[in-house]
Amino acid sequence: MSESRGFYPSAGGGGWLVDDTLFRLLVDFEIQKAQRLRYSIAVVCVAVDGSPAESREASAASVAESFARHLRSTDAVASWAQGWFYLLLVDAEPVHLSPIVGRLTTRLEMMGWSAGGACYPGNAIRADDMLRQAGDLMMRARTAGVNRLYVES
Repeated sequence: MSESRGFYPSAGGGGWLVDDTLFRLLVDFEIQKAQRLRYSIAVVCVAVDGSPAESREASAASVAESFARHLRSTDAVASWAQGWFYLLLVDAEPVHLSPIVGRLTTRLEMMGWSAGGACYPGNAIRADDMLRQAGDLMMRARTAGVNRLYVES
């Protein structure tokens, strides 16, 4: 997302839009905080099938903005060059991911999507591991069919 070089709240309130570099730093920061304060965090990778007639970049920016608008102010979203979106969900346990993703995809009226989620503690202790696990699980969900969420438990 070329316009998201930085850290700013979405226009409609809710979560934060960040670039991929800052997203990794935020995940690392939240893991360190979660270790000290003993709470959980989740990273969800979402691929949206199909796109409107707009340009791919404009479409990605629009989807990222929509995700952010429906997240809490403690959460963040970033779009990746592959067309995927990563969500950082603070204080989200593995059992919360299915209802969260279901709510987001319903509110955003997504016809086809695939998602994968990784959580701390339990799955990973580094941002890169969480991102890789969430991306790998999203690819498995995509291979299995549409509208699926795989979560590492």
